[in-house]
Amino acid sequence: MGGRSVIGGNERKPVESWLTDMDGVLVHEGQPVPGAPEFINRLRGSGKPFLVLTNNSIYTPRDLQARLTRMGFDVPEHAIWTSALATAQFLADQRPGGTAYVIGEAGLTTALHSVGYVLSDYEPDYVVLGETRTYSFEAITKAVRLISGGARFICTNPDVTGPSNEGLLPAAGSVAAMISKATGVAPYFVGKPNPMMMRSALNTIDAHSETTAMIGDRMDTDVLCGLEAGLQTILVLTGIATRIEAEHYPYRPSRIVASVADLIDEV
Repeated sequence: MGGRSVIGGNERKPVESWLTDMDGVLVHEGQPVPGAPEFINRLRGSGKPFLVLTNNSIYTPRDLQARLTRMGFDVPEHAIWTSALATAQFLADQRPGGTAYVIGEAGLTTALHSVGYVLSDYEPDYVVLGETRTYSFEAITKAVRLISGGARFICTNPDVTGPSNEGLLPAAGSVAAMISKATGVAPYFVGKPNPMMMRSALNTIDAHSETTAMIGDRMDTDVLCGLEAGLQTILVLTGIATRIEAEHYPYRPSRIVASVADLIDEV
C-alpha cells in the first residue's frame, strides 16, 4: 500500500499485516466472494503476514483449510485463527494445565488439548461453551450445575445466531444466555468483539496494531473489535452490513469498500 492514508484527520502508516474475517468477506453462503481467492493469492505473494479469522469454534484450522481449498483458496493452516484457538490461549495464560468441562466440537476440544488442558466434568476449573451443531440439554444441565458449584464460565464467542442452509440457528451466545439465566453467572466471551481476539491474532503473526488492517462484514463484531484494538478497519458489503446500517452505529470503520476485490491492488 503506497504512501500514508489520512483517516479521520489522523495519518495512518501503510498496512503491513492483514486480518480478515472469513464468512461474509471471503465466502458467502458456501461460495467464494468474487475476487476473494485472488486477494488471498496476492497476500501470499506479498509475503506480508495475514490471518483469516472466524468466531466459529466448531472447526479446526485444518478443517477450515480444507473447506477453503475446495473453494479455490490457497490458505495455509497456520494462517487461520479461530475463537477456539484464542480461548485455549487465554486459558493457558490464565491457568496453565487446568481442567475444563467443554460443550463444543473438535475445533474447541483439539485447541484445549493442544495447550495441555484436561477435559473433565469433575470439579473443573472452567466450563467452556463453544459452538456445536447439536446442543444437548443434558450437557447444558451439567454446565449449569458445575457453574453453580464454582466453575468459572467461559464462552468462545457471543454470536446469538448462526447461518445454515435452512435459515438461522441459535448459536453460543443464545445458549450462554440460557445458562446465565439459570446460574446468575455471566460468561467471559473471548471471541469478537472482545479486542483480545485481535490482540492474540496480532501476537500470533508478530504484527503491530498501527500497521495492521482488519477486514470484516459486521459493524458490531469485526469493526468494533478492530477499532478497540487500534487497527485500521475496513468494512466490506458482501456479508451482513449495508452502507446505510453502518451509519447507525456510534463508531465508524476507517473506510467502506464493496468487497475485498477492491483491496487487491493495495496488498
